[in-house]
Amino acid sequence: MALLDEWKKTAYNEKADKGQLQRFWQRYFLLEKGVYEKLLEHPDDAVAGTVRELADRFELSVMDMTGFLDGINDSLIEPNPIDTMEEDTHVSLAFDKEKLYKNMVDAKADWLYELPQWEAIYDAETRKRMYLEQKKSGTVVVGKKVGRNDPCPCGSGKKYKFCCGR
Repeated sequence: MALLDEWKKTAYNEKADKGQLQRFWQRYFLLEKGVYEKLLEHPDDAVAGTVRELADRFELSVMDMTGFLDGINDSLIEPNPIDTMEEDTHVSLAFDKEKLYKNMVDAKADWLYELPQWEAIYDAETRKRMYLEQKKSGTVVVGKKVGRNDPCPCGSGKKYKFCCGR
């Protein structure tokens, strides 16, 4: 069984006790925060290796590293083959800094996008701009509805009911 399948079976187990699952995620989020703190200290360093090597390097279990790789995959410059990944699969943690920040905002992971390491990467104004861009990207803006007696938006000069409203 691929590592990701094992991770999902544990992390998203609907049959598990709710308290046990909550403790699982609290522990995982603390581990995840620790890895991001280390990665963001040197954001331009190319961190790569097998899943097992990276787990050892960041003092995680292979399962916790699998969860981390699943979470960061959308923010990587070159996505890893997480669906088929095994312990000896070579993976990279080279991430796009802006994409990572915005994905953390999108995930509502304030414990990650508010890490002090971001201050050395982006100034407060840039972080605020990226935060607002990400928040606005999920907002649907519905335009004003065209009334039947309003001018047609196609620019014909006719009333909407006699033009595109038919």
